[in-house]
Amino acid sequence: MTLPISRYPVPALDTLPADVRERIVQVQEKSGFVPNVFLALAHRPDEFRAFFAYHDALMLRPSGLSKGEKEMIVVATSGANQCLYCVVAHGAILRIYEKNPLLADQVAVNYRKADITPRQRAMLDFALKVCLDSAAVGEDDFAALRAHGFSDEDAWDIGAITALFGLSNRMANLTSMQPNPEFFLLGRVPRQ
Repeated sequence: MTLPISRYPVPALDTLPADVRERIVQVQEKSGFVPNVFLALAHRPDEFRAFFAYHDALMLRPSGLSKGEKEMIVVATSGANQCLYCVVAHGAILRIYEKNPLLADQVAVNYRKADITPRQRAMLDFALKVCLDSAAVGEDDFAALRAHGFSDEDAWDIGAITALFGLSNRMANLTSMQPNPEFFLLGRVPRQ
């Protein structure tokens, strides 16, 4: 049995506003398939635009965090939020960025046992606190990050990525968004 992409209607590409359709086609040309998140969120074009504008502003900006570290945050917090779509999709991206077929599974299940640096562990400690108990975040948490070379701007990035993907995780769970089959093997096996 194949589950639908989303419990909500997924619009046909030719029915979407031109800018939304263009964005989806660009992603398809780059990756070779359309990640289901684009199709599911296209159900509401204005929200699609807002989500991806914030995503791009945050995930593509120059930062004290590497692309791989940003994806570690997504995978670890998505695991804590039990978001199948984001763990699988961003796990694939993490495997590719870090060139490590084992890392995403480790980070998703228990980052404290993952083969990561003490700096990355401190980053994920902070991210998980923002994810699970943001009201308790305090100066000691920022000091712990600073002790590993993170700036306050880096802390903002860690928290903002956690918050954005908290939204994403909840929408993916609400819509029963399914990961594309392509994501399961990306970064695990050599490209053909």
